[in-house]
Amino acid sequence: MPSSPYNQMWMMVMFDLPVGTAKERKKATAFRKGLLDLGFEMSQFSVYVRFCGDRQKTEPYVRKIKTLIPENGSVTLLFFTDRQFSDIINFSNRKRKKLKENPAQLSLF
Repeated sequence: MPSSPYNQMWMMVMFDLPVGTAKERKKATAFRKGLLDLGFEMSQFSVYVRFCGDRQKTEPYVRKIKTLIPENGSVTLLFFTDRQFSDIINFSNRKRKKLKENPAQLSLF
């Protein structure tokens, strides 16, 4: 099937992790670093996004993220088509920010 904005997927991870103790802060930092290692980019402090390709490619990330979640943490995963993601509007200092474009796909022959 040809690539289209309606079958290309983005994944968003939103989380609220306890940080009341040094041990909890260390686990929360490890979770954030784990997301970065998986190729996610920080959108906001507790919101990370990643372009995944198609929906089937999101499942391995779900499994990996599940192993990273510390105890007592709340994590939500959202999935958007590329078309839906392109409709997101962000503001910073009252100015509209341009969204990042999805990365170019590498083709191997």
